[in-house]
Amino acid sequence: MEYDFIIIGAGSAGCVLANRLSANPNNRVLLLEAGGRDWHPFIHMPAGLARLVKLKSLNWSYETEPQPGLNGRRLYWPRGRVLGGSSSINAMCYCRGHRRDYDAWAGAGNKGWDYESVLPYFISSEDQENGPSRFHGIDGPVSVQNLRHSNSLSKVFLEAAQQAGHAENADFNGENQRGFGFYQVTQRKGRRCSAAVAYLKPASRRTNLTIRTGALAERIVLDGRRAVGIQYRHGAVHDRDTGGRIILAAGAINSPHLLMLSGIGPAAELKRHDIKIQLALEGVGKNLQDHLDICTLVKSHTALTYDQLNDWAVALRYLFDRRGPGSSNIAEAGGFITSRHATDSRPDIQMHFVPALLDDHGRNKLPGHGMTIHACALQPESRGEISLHSANPADAPALQPRYLGTGYDRTMMIECARLSREIFAQPAFSDAVGDEIYPGAALRSDADLLDFIRKKAESIYHPIGTCKMGMDDLAVVDSSLNVRGLAGLSVVDASIMPRLVSGNTNAPTIMIAEKFAAEL
Repeated sequence: MEYDFIIIGAGSAGCVLANRLSANPNNRVLLLEAGGRDWHPFIHMPAGLARLVKLKSLNWSYETEPQPGLNGRRLYWPRGRVLGGSSSINAMCYCRGHRRDYDAWAGAGNKGWDYESVLPYFISSEDQENGPSRFHGIDGPVSVQNLRHSNSLSKVFLEAAQQAGHAENADFNGENQRGFGFYQVTQRKGRRCSAAVAYLKPASRRTNLTIRTGALAERIVLDGRRAVGIQYRHGAVHDRDTGGRIILAAGAINSPHLLMLSGIGPAAELKRHDIKIQLALEGVGKNLQDHLDICTLVKSHTALTYDQLNDWAVALRYLFDRRGPGSSNIAEAGGFITSRHATDSRPDIQMHFVPALLDDHGRNKLPGHGMTIHACALQPESRGEISLHSANPADAPALQPRYLGTGYDRTMMIECARLSREIFAQPAFSDAVGDEIYPGAALRSDADLLDFIRKKAESIYHPIGTCKMGMDDLAVVDSSLNVRGLAGLSVVDASIMPRLVSGNTNAPTIMIAEKFAAEL
Protein backbone atom coordinates (compact mmCIF):
# COMPACT_ATOMS: atom_id res chain seq x y z
CA MET A 1 0.00 0.00 0.00
CA GLU A 2 1.10 3.58 -0.61
CA TYR A 3 1.50 5.96 2.33
CA ASP A 4 2.68 9.54 2.63
CA PHE A 5 4.72 8.68 5.73
CA ILE A 6 6.01 5.36 7.04
CA ILE A 7 7.31 5.60 10.62
CA ILE A 8 9.50 2.74 11.82
CA GLY A 9 9.32 2.35 15.59
CA ALA A 10 6.53 3.35 17.98
CA GLY A 11 8.77 4.54 20.80
CA SER A 12 8.87 8.05 22.22
CA ALA A 13 9.70 9.70 18.89
CA GLY A 14 7.52 7.46 16.74
CA CYS A 15 4.40 8.11 18.82
CA VAL A 16 4.94 11.87 18.57
CA LEU A 17 5.37 11.64 14.80
CA ALA A 18 2.32 9.44 14.33
CA ASN A 19 0.17 11.93 16.19
CA ARG A 20 1.50 15.13 14.66
CA LEU A 21 1.69 13.90 11.05
CA SER A 22 -1.73 12.22 11.07
CA ALA A 23 -3.30 15.42 12.45
CA ASN A 24 -3.40 16.49 8.80
CA PRO A 25 -6.24 14.38 7.34
CA ASN A 26 -4.58 14.49 3.94
CA ASN A 27 -1.59 12.51 5.22
CA ARG A 28 -1.75 8.72 5.09
CA VAL A 29 0.50 7.47 7.89
CA LEU A 30 1.75 3.96 8.68
CA LEU A 31 3.36 3.26 12.07
CA LEU A 32 5.29 -0.01 12.47
CA GLU A 33 6.26 -1.44 15.86
CA ALA A 34 8.15 -4.70 16.41
CA GLY A 35 6.61 -5.14 19.87
CA GLY A 36 3.02 -5.42 20.97
CA ARG A 37 0.31 -3.27 22.50
CA ASP A 38 0.92 -1.57 25.84
CA TRP A 39 -1.73 -3.63 27.62
CA HIS A 40 0.28 -4.89 30.60
CA PRO A 41 -0.94 -3.39 33.92
CA PHE A 42 2.63 -3.01 35.23
CA ILE A 43 3.26 -0.48 32.44
CA HIS A 44 0.53 1.83 33.71
CA MET A 45 1.08 1.40 37.46
CA PRO A 46 4.22 3.49 38.08
CA ALA A 47 5.78 1.23 40.71
CA GLY A 48 5.29 -1.67 38.31
CA LEU A 49 8.53 -0.61 36.64
CA ALA A 50 10.34 -2.80 39.18
CA ARG A 51 8.67 -5.82 37.54
CA LEU A 52 9.03 -4.69 33.92
CA VAL A 53 12.78 -5.27 33.94
CA LYS A 54 12.11 -9.01 33.94
CA LEU A 55 9.39 -9.07 31.26
CA LYS A 56 11.16 -9.95 28.03
CA SER A 57 7.91 -9.74 26.09
CA LEU A 58 8.07 -5.94 26.55
CA ASN A 59 11.81 -5.52 26.40
CA TRP A 60 14.54 -6.05 23.81
CA SER A 61 16.78 -7.09 26.75
CA TYR A 62 20.00 -6.26 24.94
CA GLU A 63 23.46 -7.03 26.28
CA THR A 64 26.66 -5.26 25.33
CA GLU A 65 29.78 -6.91 24.10
CA PRO A 66 32.24 -7.78 26.91
CA GLN A 67 33.58 -4.49 28.25
CA PRO A 68 37.38 -4.29 28.70
CA GLY A 69 36.98 -1.39 31.13
CA LEU A 70 34.51 -3.36 33.26
CA ASN A 71 36.42 -6.61 33.76
CA GLY A 72 34.99 -8.14 30.59
CA ARG A 73 31.40 -7.94 31.79
CA ARG A 74 28.42 -7.73 29.45
CA LEU A 75 26.06 -4.99 30.57
CA TYR A 76 22.29 -5.28 30.43
CA TRP A 77 20.55 -2.68 28.25
CA PRO A 78 16.75 -2.78 28.60
CA ARG A 79 14.89 -1.07 25.74
CA GLY A 80 11.13 -0.99 25.35
CA ARG A 81 9.69 -3.37 22.77
CA VAL A 82 6.10 -2.18 23.02
CA LEU A 83 3.97 0.79 22.01
CA GLY A 84 5.60 3.75 23.72
CA GLY A 85 9.03 2.14 23.56
CA SER A 86 11.25 2.88 26.53
CA SER A 87 8.80 5.53 27.76
CA SER A 88 6.58 2.56 28.68
CA ILE A 89 9.21 0.94 30.92
CA ASN A 90 11.37 3.81 32.23
CA ALA A 91 11.37 5.54 35.64
CA MET A 92 9.36 8.50 34.27
CA CYS A 93 11.80 11.21 35.45
CA TYR A 94 11.15 14.35 33.43
CA CYS A 95 14.50 16.02 32.71
CA ARG A 96 15.52 18.05 29.68
CA GLY A 97 19.24 18.51 30.25
CA HIS A 98 21.18 21.78 30.40
CA ARG A 99 20.89 24.73 28.03
CA ARG A 100 24.60 24.43 27.21
CA ASP A 101 23.98 20.93 25.82
CA TYR A 102 21.85 22.32 23.02
CA ASP A 103 23.98 25.39 22.46
CA ALA A 104 26.89 22.98 21.89
CA TRP A 105 24.83 21.09 19.29
CA ALA A 106 24.22 24.35 17.44
CA GLY A 107 27.85 25.40 17.90
CA ALA A 108 28.90 22.28 16.00
CA GLY A 109 27.03 23.51 12.93
CA ASN A 110 23.50 22.29 13.65
CA LYS A 111 21.56 25.46 13.03
CA GLY A 112 18.29 25.73 14.90
CA TRP A 113 19.23 23.34 17.70
CA ASP A 114 20.39 25.87 20.31
CA TYR A 115 18.51 26.02 23.61
CA GLU A 116 16.29 28.98 22.77
CA SER A 117 15.30 27.31 19.49
CA VAL A 118 14.37 23.95 21.04
CA LEU A 119 12.69 25.35 24.18
CA PRO A 120 9.37 26.02 22.40
CA TYR A 121 9.12 22.32 21.50
CA PHE A 122 9.70 21.25 25.10
CA ILE A 123 6.99 23.69 26.12
CA SER A 124 4.51 22.62 23.43
CA SER A 125 4.89 18.96 24.39
CA GLU A 126 4.22 19.57 28.08
CA ASP A 127 1.16 19.73 30.32
CA GLN A 128 2.82 21.03 33.48
CA GLU A 129 0.96 20.52 36.76
CA ASN A 130 2.60 23.58 38.35
CA GLY A 131 1.33 25.91 35.65
CA PRO A 132 2.81 27.82 32.72
CA SER A 133 5.99 29.90 32.81
CA ARG A 134 8.79 30.95 30.51
CA PHE A 135 10.04 27.34 30.70
CA HIS A 136 6.81 25.34 30.93
CA GLY A 137 3.57 24.76 29.07
CA ILE A 138 0.14 23.47 30.08
CA ASP A 139 -1.55 22.42 26.84
CA GLY A 140 0.78 19.71 25.58
CA PRO A 141 0.17 15.95 25.40
CA VAL A 142 2.73 14.87 28.03
CA SER A 143 1.48 15.20 31.59
CA VAL A 144 4.36 16.34 33.82
CA GLN A 145 3.32 16.10 37.44
CA ASN A 146 4.58 16.09 40.99
CA LEU A 147 4.76 12.71 42.66
CA ARG A 148 1.56 11.69 44.40
CA HIS A 149 3.52 9.67 46.92
CA SER A 150 7.06 9.90 48.23
CA ASN A 151 8.89 7.87 50.83
CA SER A 152 9.91 9.78 53.97
CA LEU A 153 13.51 8.63 53.38
CA SER A 154 13.53 10.59 50.11
CA LYS A 155 12.98 13.73 52.18
CA VAL A 156 15.84 12.69 54.46
CA PHE A 157 18.05 12.29 51.40
CA LEU A 158 17.28 15.86 50.31
CA GLU A 159 18.07 17.16 53.80
CA ALA A 160 21.37 15.26 53.77
CA ALA A 161 22.23 16.70 50.35
CA GLN A 162 21.81 20.21 51.72
CA GLN A 163 23.97 19.33 54.72
CA ALA A 164 26.63 18.19 52.24
CA GLY A 165 26.59 21.66 50.71
CA HIS A 166 24.26 21.16 47.74
CA ALA A 167 21.56 23.68 46.93
CA GLU A 168 17.85 22.95 46.90
CA ASN A 169 16.16 22.99 43.49
CA ALA A 170 12.41 22.74 42.95
CA ASP A 171 12.66 22.65 39.13
CA PHE A 172 15.51 20.93 37.28
CA ASN A 173 14.03 22.19 34.00
CA GLY A 174 13.78 25.86 34.92
CA GLU A 175 16.32 28.65 35.18
CA ASN A 176 18.94 26.48 36.91
CA GLN A 177 19.59 22.76 36.77
CA ARG A 178 22.04 22.46 39.64
CA GLY A 179 20.76 21.33 43.04
CA PHE A 180 18.63 18.64 44.68
CA GLY A 181 14.91 18.05 44.82
CA PHE A 182 12.09 15.73 43.89
CA TYR A 183 11.85 14.68 40.27
CA GLN A 184 8.73 15.52 38.36
CA VAL A 185 7.37 12.56 36.48
CA THR A 186 5.54 11.76 33.27
CA GLN A 187 2.34 10.67 34.98
CA ARG A 188 -1.33 11.51 34.69
CA LYS A 189 -3.49 11.09 37.78
CA GLY A 190 -1.17 8.50 39.24
CA ARG A 191 -0.71 6.50 36.02
CA ARG A 192 2.25 6.42 33.65
CA CYS A 193 1.91 8.93 30.84
CA SER A 194 4.04 7.22 28.21
CA ALA A 195 4.42 8.54 24.69
CA ALA A 196 1.82 5.96 23.67
CA VAL A 197 -0.67 7.31 26.22
CA ALA A 198 0.15 10.96 25.49
CA TYR A 199 0.35 10.89 21.70
CA LEU A 200 -0.71 7.60 20.17
CA LYS A 201 -3.92 6.84 22.03
CA PRO A 202 -5.57 10.16 21.07
CA ALA A 203 -4.61 9.61 17.42
CA SER A 204 -5.34 5.90 17.17
CA ARG A 205 -8.91 6.30 15.88
CA ARG A 206 -7.94 8.50 12.96
CA THR A 207 -8.78 6.75 9.73
CA ASN A 208 -5.61 8.04 8.08
CA LEU A 209 -3.33 6.40 10.70
CA THR A 210 -2.53 2.67 10.48
CA ILE A 211 -0.73 1.07 13.44
CA ARG A 212 0.83 -2.36 12.99
CA THR A 213 2.35 -4.10 15.98
CA GLY A 214 4.44 -7.26 15.79
CA ALA A 215 6.06 -5.84 12.66
CA LEU A 216 9.83 -6.32 12.56
CA ALA A 217 11.45 -4.04 10.00
CA GLU A 218 13.94 -5.95 7.85
CA ARG A 219 15.08 -3.51 5.17
CA ILE A 220 14.49 -0.03 3.85
CA VAL A 221 13.69 -0.30 0.14
CA LEU A 222 15.69 2.04 -2.09
CA ASP A 223 15.27 3.15 -5.67
CA GLY A 224 18.68 4.51 -6.51
CA ARG A 225 19.39 7.25 -3.97
CA ARG A 226 15.79 7.53 -2.78
CA ALA A 227 14.06 5.59 -0.01
CA VAL A 228 10.72 4.40 -1.32
CA GLY A 229 9.45 1.79 1.12
CA ILE A 230 9.95 -0.70 3.90
CA GLN A 231 10.11 -4.49 3.96
CA TYR A 232 9.03 -6.03 7.25
CA ARG A 233 7.94 -9.30 8.78
CA HIS A 234 4.43 -9.23 10.21
CA GLY A 235 4.05 -12.51 12.03
CA ALA A 236 5.04 -15.17 9.50
CA VAL A 237 4.29 -12.90 6.53
CA HIS A 238 6.81 -10.67 4.76
CA ASP A 239 5.12 -7.42 3.77
CA ARG A 240 6.25 -4.39 1.81
CA ASP A 241 4.77 -0.91 1.75
CA THR A 242 5.83 2.21 -0.08
CA GLY A 243 5.83 5.78 1.13
CA GLY A 244 6.54 9.34 0.18
CA ARG A 245 8.88 9.64 3.17
CA ILE A 246 10.38 6.96 5.39
CA ILE A 247 11.07 8.06 8.97
CA LEU A 248 13.33 5.88 11.06
CA ALA A 249 12.43 6.29 14.75
CA ALA A 250 13.65 2.97 16.11
CA GLY A 251 16.11 4.37 18.66
CA ALA A 252 19.85 4.55 19.14
CA ILE A 253 20.28 0.77 18.73
CA ASN A 254 17.73 -0.26 16.13
CA SER A 255 17.95 2.74 13.80
CA PRO A 256 21.62 2.21 12.86
CA HIS A 257 20.98 -1.54 12.81
CA LEU A 258 18.26 -1.20 10.19
CA LEU A 259 20.31 1.25 8.13
CA MET A 260 23.16 -1.26 7.94
CA LEU A 261 20.81 -4.12 7.10
CA SER A 262 19.60 -1.90 4.24
CA GLY A 263 23.09 -1.38 2.85
CA ILE A 264 23.56 2.08 4.37
CA GLY A 265 26.60 2.31 6.62
CA PRO A 266 30.34 1.73 6.94
CA ALA A 267 31.55 0.00 3.80
CA ALA A 268 33.86 -2.42 5.57
CA GLU A 269 31.11 -3.52 7.98
CA LEU A 270 28.64 -4.13 5.17
CA LYS A 271 31.18 -6.11 3.13
CA ARG A 272 32.01 -8.23 6.18
CA HIS A 273 28.41 -9.49 6.18
CA ASP A 274 27.95 -9.67 2.39
CA ILE A 275 25.41 -6.82 2.38
CA LYS A 276 25.23 -4.91 -0.89
CA ILE A 277 26.45 -1.35 -0.36
CA GLN A 278 23.71 1.11 -1.31
CA LEU A 279 25.37 4.10 0.35
CA ALA A 280 28.70 4.12 2.17
CA LEU A 281 28.03 6.24 5.25
CA GLU A 282 30.84 5.71 7.74
CA GLY A 283 29.13 7.33 10.73
CA VAL A 284 26.25 4.86 10.96
CA GLY A 285 26.58 3.12 14.32
CA LYS A 286 29.52 5.27 15.41
CA ASN A 287 29.57 7.94 18.16
CA LEU A 288 27.72 5.69 20.66
CA GLN A 289 27.48 7.34 24.07
CA ASP A 290 25.80 6.32 27.32
CA HIS A 291 25.67 7.30 30.97
CA LEU A 292 27.50 4.76 33.12
CA ASP A 293 26.06 4.52 36.63
CA ILE A 294 27.46 3.41 39.98
CA CYS A 295 25.25 2.47 42.93
CA THR A 296 26.16 3.02 46.57
CA LEU A 297 24.09 0.77 48.84
CA VAL A 298 23.69 0.96 52.63
CA LYS A 299 21.67 -1.06 55.09
CA SER A 300 18.87 0.76 56.85
CA HIS A 301 17.95 0.78 60.54
CA THR A 302 14.37 1.59 59.59
CA ALA A 303 11.71 -0.50 57.88
CA LEU A 304 10.40 2.53 56.00
CA THR A 305 12.07 1.40 52.78
CA TYR A 306 10.31 -0.18 49.80
CA ASP A 307 12.19 -3.47 50.24
CA GLN A 308 9.57 -5.51 52.07
CA LEU A 309 6.26 -4.00 50.97
CA ASN A 310 3.12 -6.10 50.93
CA ASP A 311 2.35 -6.29 47.21
CA TRP A 312 -1.36 -6.93 47.77
CA ALA A 313 -1.74 -3.96 50.11
CA VAL A 314 0.12 -1.70 47.66
CA ALA A 315 -2.03 -2.88 44.75
CA LEU A 316 -5.32 -2.46 46.63
CA ARG A 317 -4.42 1.05 47.75
CA TYR A 318 -3.37 1.94 44.23
CA LEU A 319 -6.55 0.55 42.66
CA PHE A 320 -8.65 2.47 45.19
CA ASP A 321 -7.28 5.99 44.67
CA ARG A 322 -4.13 5.81 42.45
CA ARG A 323 -2.00 6.83 45.42
CA GLY A 324 0.42 5.28 47.87
CA PRO A 325 3.65 3.46 46.96
CA GLY A 326 2.06 2.06 43.81
CA SER A 327 2.08 5.56 42.31
CA SER A 328 5.77 6.08 43.08
CA ASN A 329 8.46 5.96 40.40
CA ILE A 330 10.80 4.56 43.12
CA ALA A 331 13.60 6.99 42.10
CA GLU A 332 11.72 9.88 43.68
CA ALA A 333 14.47 12.37 44.51
CA GLY A 334 17.82 13.29 43.09
CA GLY A 335 20.01 16.10 41.99
CA PHE A 336 22.65 17.61 39.76
CA ILE A 337 26.17 18.45 40.96
CA THR A 338 28.90 20.55 39.41
CA SER A 339 31.95 18.71 40.73
CA ARG A 340 35.50 19.93 41.21
CA HIS A 341 36.33 18.28 37.87
CA ALA A 342 33.75 20.25 35.85
CA THR A 343 35.05 21.79 32.63
CA ASP A 344 32.26 24.41 32.43
CA SER A 345 29.29 25.62 34.46
CA ARG A 346 27.12 22.60 33.67
CA PRO A 347 26.48 19.97 36.32
CA ASP A 348 28.62 16.93 35.53
CA ILE A 349 27.06 14.40 37.94
CA GLN A 350 23.43 13.31 38.34
CA MET A 351 22.01 11.33 41.26
CA HIS A 352 18.84 9.31 41.76
CA PHE A 353 17.91 8.18 45.30
CA VAL A 354 16.04 4.91 45.79
CA PRO A 355 14.65 4.08 49.26
CA ALA A 356 15.37 0.40 48.70
CA LEU A 357 18.28 -1.92 47.95
CA LEU A 358 18.80 -1.95 44.20
CA ASP A 359 21.42 -4.26 42.71
CA ASP A 360 21.85 -5.40 39.11
CA HIS A 361 18.84 -3.39 37.85
CA GLY A 362 16.69 -4.90 40.61
CA ARG A 363 17.27 -8.42 39.32
CA ASN A 364 19.36 -9.38 42.38
CA LYS A 365 17.14 -9.30 45.47
CA LEU A 366 19.15 -8.43 48.58
CA PRO A 367 17.87 -9.30 52.07
CA GLY A 368 16.74 -6.75 54.65
CA HIS A 369 16.14 -3.03 54.31
CA GLY A 370 18.37 -0.46 52.71
CA MET A 371 18.86 2.55 50.46
CA THR A 372 20.62 3.23 47.17
CA ILE A 373 22.15 6.28 45.53
CA HIS A 374 22.63 6.03 41.76
CA ALA A 375 25.27 8.41 40.43
CA CYS A 376 26.38 8.94 36.84
CA ALA A 377 28.86 11.22 35.09
CA LEU A 378 26.90 13.37 32.66
CA GLN A 379 29.47 14.20 29.97
CA PRO A 380 31.51 11.04 29.35
CA GLU A 381 34.33 11.13 26.83
CA SER A 382 34.17 7.45 25.87
CA ARG A 383 32.78 6.68 22.43
CA GLY A 384 31.67 3.33 21.17
CA GLU A 385 29.82 1.85 18.23
CA ILE A 386 27.05 -0.44 17.11
CA SER A 387 27.87 -3.03 14.46
CA LEU A 388 26.38 -6.23 13.08
CA HIS A 389 26.53 -9.76 14.40
CA SER A 390 24.96 -10.97 11.18
CA ALA A 391 22.80 -9.88 8.25
CA ASN A 392 19.76 -11.55 9.84
CA PRO A 393 17.29 -8.84 10.99
CA ALA A 394 16.19 -11.06 13.87
CA ASP A 395 19.71 -11.13 15.35
CA ALA A 396 20.61 -8.38 17.82
CA PRO A 397 23.39 -6.01 16.77
CA ALA A 398 26.74 -5.85 18.55
CA LEU A 399 26.77 -3.12 21.22
CA GLN A 400 30.23 -1.80 22.05
CA PRO A 401 30.05 1.31 24.27
CA ARG A 402 33.71 1.12 25.46
CA TYR A 403 32.93 2.35 28.95
CA LEU A 404 35.73 3.92 31.03
CA GLY A 405 37.81 4.38 27.94
CA THR A 406 39.44 7.60 29.17
CA GLY A 407 41.13 8.80 32.32
CA TYR A 408 38.50 11.54 32.71
CA ASP A 409 35.68 8.98 32.72
CA ARG A 410 37.44 6.89 35.35
CA THR A 411 38.07 9.95 37.52
CA MET A 412 34.45 11.04 37.26
CA MET A 413 33.07 7.65 38.26
CA ILE A 414 35.30 7.61 41.34
CA GLU A 415 33.96 11.07 42.17
CA CYS A 416 30.40 9.75 41.80
CA ALA A 417 31.08 7.06 44.40
CA ARG A 418 32.77 9.48 46.81
CA LEU A 419 30.01 12.09 46.65
CA SER A 420 27.35 9.40 47.17
CA ARG A 421 29.14 8.24 50.29
CA GLU A 422 29.41 11.82 51.48
CA ILE A 423 25.64 12.28 51.39
CA PHE A 424 24.96 9.05 53.27
CA ALA A 425 27.45 10.25 55.93
CA GLN A 426 25.46 13.40 56.79
CA PRO A 427 23.68 13.85 60.16
CA ALA A 428 20.23 13.64 58.53
CA PHE A 429 20.87 9.96 57.88
CA SER A 430 22.33 9.15 61.30
CA ASP A 431 19.23 7.31 62.52
CA ALA A 432 18.63 5.46 59.25
CA VAL A 433 21.99 4.42 57.76
CA GLY A 434 23.58 1.15 58.77
CA ASP A 435 26.59 -0.66 57.33
CA GLU A 436 27.69 0.09 53.80
CA ILE A 437 27.03 -2.84 51.47
CA TYR A 438 28.61 -1.39 48.31
CA PRO A 439 31.37 -0.36 47.81
CA GLY A 440 32.06 -1.60 51.37
CA ALA A 441 33.71 0.31 54.20
CA ALA A 442 37.14 -1.25 53.58
CA LEU A 443 37.40 0.30 50.10
CA ARG A 444 38.79 3.81 50.54
CA SER A 445 41.48 4.57 47.96
CA ASP A 446 40.87 5.67 44.38
CA ALA A 447 42.33 2.38 43.20
CA ASP A 448 39.93 0.42 45.41
CA LEU A 449 36.94 2.42 44.24
CA LEU A 450 37.90 2.07 40.59
CA ASP A 451 38.19 -1.69 41.05
CA PHE A 452 34.69 -1.68 42.59
CA ILE A 453 33.34 0.39 39.70
CA ARG A 454 34.81 -2.04 37.17
CA LYS A 455 33.01 -4.87 38.98
CA LYS A 456 29.62 -3.23 39.59
CA ALA A 457 28.90 -0.21 37.34
CA GLU A 458 25.89 -0.53 35.03
CA SER A 459 24.12 1.50 32.37
CA ILE A 460 21.42 3.91 33.43
CA TYR A 461 19.85 3.45 29.98
CA HIS A 462 20.70 6.58 27.99
CA PRO A 463 22.29 5.36 24.72
CA ILE A 464 22.42 8.02 22.01
CA GLY A 465 24.40 9.35 19.07
CA THR A 466 24.65 6.48 16.57
CA CYS A 467 23.11 8.39 13.63
CA LYS A 468 24.42 11.73 14.70
CA MET A 469 23.38 15.07 13.33
CA GLY A 470 26.16 17.25 11.99
CA MET A 471 28.43 18.37 9.19
CA ASP A 472 31.55 16.28 9.78
CA ASP A 473 32.57 12.98 8.17
CA LEU A 474 30.75 10.88 10.79
CA ALA A 475 27.47 12.77 10.55
CA VAL A 476 24.56 10.60 9.35
CA VAL A 477 21.82 13.24 9.18
CA ASP A 478 21.83 16.96 8.54
CA SER A 479 20.23 19.56 10.81
CA SER A 480 16.85 18.80 9.23
CA LEU A 481 17.36 15.12 10.22
CA ASN A 482 17.46 13.92 6.63
CA VAL A 483 19.96 11.14 5.88
CA ARG A 484 22.92 12.57 4.02
CA GLY A 485 23.11 11.39 0.41
CA LEU A 486 19.58 9.95 0.28
CA ALA A 487 16.20 11.45 -0.53
CA GLY A 488 13.01 10.46 1.26
CA LEU A 489 14.67 9.10 4.42
CA SER A 490 14.95 10.75 7.83
CA VAL A 491 16.09 9.59 11.27
CA VAL A 492 14.18 11.07 14.21
CA ASP A 493 15.10 9.68 17.61
CA ALA A 494 17.87 9.76 20.26
CA SER A 495 20.39 8.42 17.76
CA ILE A 496 20.68 11.86 16.12
CA MET A 497 22.02 13.56 19.28
CA PRO A 498 25.62 14.63 18.60
CA ARG A 499 26.44 14.54 22.33
CA LEU A 500 24.70 13.33 25.44
CA VAL A 501 22.46 15.77 27.23
CA SER A 502 23.13 16.38 30.92
CA GLY A 503 20.28 14.28 32.23
CA ASN A 504 17.65 11.74 31.25
CA THR A 505 16.99 11.35 27.53
CA ASN A 506 13.23 10.75 27.17
CA ALA A 507 12.05 14.37 27.21
CA PRO A 508 14.77 15.43 24.71
CA THR A 509 13.74 12.61 22.37
CA ILE A 510 10.14 13.79 22.44
CA MET A 511 11.36 17.33 21.75
CA ILE A 512 13.36 16.14 18.72
CA ALA A 513 10.26 14.55 17.20
CA GLU A 514 8.08 17.57 17.96
CA LYS A 515 10.58 19.86 16.24
CA PHE A 516 10.90 17.62 13.18
CA ALA A 517 7.15 17.29 12.74
CA ALA A 518 6.54 21.02 13.16
CA GLU A 519 9.22 22.00 10.65
CA LEU A 520 8.55 19.32 8.04
